[in-house]
Amino acid sequence: MKALKYINILIVGIVIMSCDDQIYPELNDAPEVVVVDAWVNNKPEDQVIKVTKTQPYFDNSESVGVTGAEVYIVDNEGTRFDFIESTNGAYVWSYSTEAFGTVGNSYTLTVVAEGNTYTSVSELNRVPTVDSVTFRYELETAFGTEEEFYIGEFWSRDPEGTGDTYWIKSFKNEQYLAKPSEINIAWDAGFSAGGAIDGLIFIPPIRDAVNPFDEDPNEEDSFLSPYEDGDSLYVEVHSITHAAHNFLTQLSIQTDRPGGFAALFDTPLSNVPTNIVNSTSDDLALGFFCVSAVEGNGKRLDISQVPKDE
Repeated sequence: MKALKYINILIVGIVIMSCDDQIYPELNDAPEVVVVDAWVNNKPEDQVIKVTKTQPYFDNSESVGVTGAEVYIVDNEGTRFDFIESTNGAYVWSYSTEAFGTVGNSYTLTVVAEGNTYTSVSELNRVPTVDSVTFRYELETAFGTEEEFYIGEFWSRDPEGTGDTYWIKSFKNEQYLAKPSEINIAWDAGFSAGGAIDGLIFIPPIRDAVNPFDEDPNEEDSFLSPYEDGDSLYVEVHSITHAAHNFLTQLSIQTDRPGGFAALFDTPLSNVPTNIVNSTSDDLALGFFCVSAVEGNGKRLDISQVPKDE
């Protein structure tokens, strides 16, 4: 009986793995919802807030912008920052001589659009400096072949005092690494509040998450070196709120889905949280508002300057 039981389990497993036919379910169109994408920072450049509408699930076209909105931010000292409408739902605060915001202040976003008023609050928290960006050499043996890798990492120390949260953004040859699997966030110098890693240099998994590990299109089960001679790596550390850390955590869970058989065990799809509140009606809004302080540093790889352990 036990043998028969195991055979049945094996048959069921084979049937499940063989069910790879694509299906195209018909979904009813949901009502449009306003989306406020408001990630603002203190870099010396123009700041952009996007106000758009949601689209049907299978619609891959560009989001439709909301026009004619009033968009502004006011800090706790009463300073107002007006965002002027540009194109397709983009509203811009133009940088002149001073960057946006002051560390330690709180900021209230207001968006008046289509008869509704949407609000949200964020704090501009401290951020550590990025002392340096370096590269190291690694020689890996897999499937009988040796592969050379040049790995980038950044060096930064979380300031003393628990509760700092960050979003680490990486740019290879000035191109932002924007895959869902490349979302790199930290709580103090570690991954989460329970890690109790405060006032230290960011732990290695966070430092190493600035590397793009792409599969080699010419060789199966092989990866390309994240960086080659002459490539550049630029790393930015953005301070974020605890709510933003939770938002990015959930965003990563919902979007980093490799598919295949393992998808059967993924976390069920759901909406990510939002801190955008409609103070006029019960109509929902999506998106997020966060104000960040930013520090960055970068380097170009010169393989002649990277030590190779013998």
